[in-house]
Amino acid sequence: MFNRLELLIGKESLEKLHNTKVLIVGVGGVGGTCLEALVRSGIGHITVVDGDVFNESNLNRQIICTISNLGSKKVDEAIKRAKTINNDIDIIGYDIYLNKDNINVLENYDFIIDACDDVPAKLLLMKYAEDNNITLISSMGTGKRLNPSEVIVTRLDKTSGDPLAKKLRNEARKLGLSLKVTVVCSKEETLNNDRVVASSIFVPSTAGLNIAYVVLKKVIG
Repeated sequence: MFNRLELLIGKESLEKLHNTKVLIVGVGGVGGTCLEALVRSGIGHITVVDGDVFNESNLNRQIICTISNLGSKKVDEAIKRAKTINNDIDIIGYDIYLNKDNINVLENYDFIIDACDDVPAKLLLMKYAEDNNITLISSMGTGKRLNPSEVIVTRLDKTSGDPLAKKLRNEARKLGLSLKVTVVCSKEETLNNDRVVASSIFVPSTAGLNIAYVVLKKVIG
């Protein structure tokens, strides 16, 4: 199934992707699209973590969510989705919200993808990646934005105008964690200040594709 990709990157690079081990925390708007791209790009070993279920509000932006799987566990549907694309993929999942009491389920990975919106979990992943010398790519705020062309790859210490990134920076400093973490964020100003977070497919999915591309480029050089 990867013949066309092999024409682009070569057999050796494709083999590297097959041998790469990736953790994705959060398989919603950002993480679901990232998972899709990684599976279709030949990543051979994936672990997904998410304690949520799909609901109707996810239909407008989360690629794994459909009318037929509303109420289903996101982890179960993510695994099912991956297997329908590549039945040979090695993929496992944990139906949990990551916290300090269950982070011990994590193993050694080549990449950790933080696609969750919980600051304590993000901090745990930053520390875990730093302690274990694992490459971390973290998603910042994608809600209340519409323009996919404003999504960029940068570092946490270089972000601006992103409330989630600001909070994460402040908390990371308190813990003495490095801020030189690769992040994907949007330069677009938020379009409203409603308490309910407005959303569309464009920014989260673009962020997910960018994260997957960062992984691919780091693997194949």
